[in-house]
Amino acid sequence: GQGRGKDQATGLTVDLSRVDFQKLRDEFAKKVRRKHTAVQDIAAMVEKKLLAMLARSPKAMDYYKRYQEIIADYNREKDRATVEETFAKLINLATSLDAEQRRAVEEGLTEDELALFDLLQAKKITKAERAKLKAASKDLLEKLQVILASMPHWFLNAQTQAEVETLILDRLYTTLPRPPMTDDDAKQLAGRVYDYVWQRSAAGVGFAPVATE
Repeated sequence: GQGRGKDQATGLTVDLSRVDFQKLRDEFAKKVRRKHTAVQDIAAMVEKKLLAMLARSPKAMDYYKRYQEIIADYNREKDRATVEETFAKLINLATSLDAEQRRAVEEGLTEDELALFDLLQAKKITKAERAKLKAASKDLLEKLQVILASMPHWFLNAQTQAEVETLILDRLYTTLPRPPMTDDDAKQLAGRVYDYVWQRSAAGVGFAPVATE
């Protein structure tokens, strides 16, 4: 259905799409006195948002590094110019995160499908290959949901780890667009997906099927 990716992980997420960034910028420009507090407020909001995304999105790590750099710079120099610059950078980052969240909906994928799709996009691909890659992501997620549901602590045991590894490799061998993908690509991407799935499961963020209305 439409907008399926949207309602996932509610409760965890700060809904940045409801934040009026322009209004925040205007208020910040006018209320000179409490600029440090304003920066801390938006930093807290961005961090909360990022932590929720980190559990579900491989791309969130890049954003998180950017966030940490902004905060490190801010902590070094707390003069007025830096405070204003930090605020602008944080607002831009928050806007990027908001766009990142909408990307799943625009791609017609759930957040989990998009996470796998991002991991599988290792090469320049045509529109047709992109469609195949989306289908591969959906297929892989579906198969993963089934196998992981049947063994919740799979990541603690060598035998179940091997089962998950084999499943990922089998699916990718079968579903990846060839060309441009090769057997080597399938192996490499399967390793990358396996690491991601392992980390998520170990962190207690599963791949539960999305409840469809």
